[in-house]
Amino acid sequence: MRHLMSPLDFTPEELDRLFDLANDIESHPGKYAHICDGRILATCFYEPSTRTRLSFESAMTRLGGRVIGFADATSSSASKGESVSDTIRVISGYADICAMRHPKEGAPMVAAEKSGIPVINAGDGGHQHPTQTLTDLLTIRSLKGRLGDFTIGLCGDLKFGRTVHSLINALIRYDNIRFVFISPEELRVPDYITDMLKEKGIPFQEVIRLENVMPQLDLLYMTRVQKERFFNEEDYVRLKDFYILNADKMLLAKKDMLVLHPLPRVNEISVEVDSDPRAVYFKQAKYGVYVRMALILTLLELVP
Repeated sequence: MRHLMSPLDFTPEELDRLFDLANDIESHPGKYAHICDGRILATCFYEPSTRTRLSFESAMTRLGGRVIGFADATSSSASKGESVSDTIRVISGYADICAMRHPKEGAPMVAAEKSGIPVINAGDGGHQHPTQTLTDLLTIRSLKGRLGDFTIGLCGDLKFGRTVHSLINALIRYDNIRFVFISPEELRVPDYITDMLKEKGIPFQEVIRLENVMPQLDLLYMTRVQKERFFNEEDYVRLKDFYILNADKMLLAKKDMLVLHPLPRVNEISVEVDSDPRAVYFKQAKYGVYVRMALILTLLELVP
């Protein structure tokens, strides 16, 4: 039995097979419509989510399976003090696979150790968000035709952004990746990441102004400043509008640069950018369903 706790749980070769499967699902949905007939996915979400939870539910439904679960901790026995370990032991008797989101780092790993079914980490605190990273990689590979040989700018909350941390760790396994970290001083990427990049000899630069680096980017990964990760309101209010991508800034970018965003968007990307063909964040969200379908089939060992 296999779990997914980190994007690094799959080798680059395994990821290629996963993405090939996701692309085939996109092209031939009818071929996969009943593979999970009689199977059940449990979505255990101890933290609010729209895209991740609904995309898992959509993925399982499109495969012919069913979904059970809870959307926040208050509607589960966690509100009575039940541990994650006990919850997953119970869920293992009800479902065939589980997707778990939790505000505490490492909680899905604790669940996986006690589980009788495959567990997918659907986000744990500011730590990892592996299925978002798989979505990001599939989007880049599908639209750019490659996973390597590009400069990617990561902009916004690079300190608390679990999507950013997961994506960096996944991309360093590919050739000729150059990182540009764009953030205010208070939200810089953690030292352990920059130390790792230095150790591996992977080029990166840290800047504050987005405009200064727009012309050199092949990909721009925007993130929101996450209110829920701040300990005081004043810091959040001061930093939440630090970056706003608008049409004027897009004029500085390459004609084939792609703009990604894990969503939800607050106001860090102006709605006027939505009509730019380089803005692919809604397409990215759709790829999230295909990659989760492929992941469910892979972990349940149902790949045709």
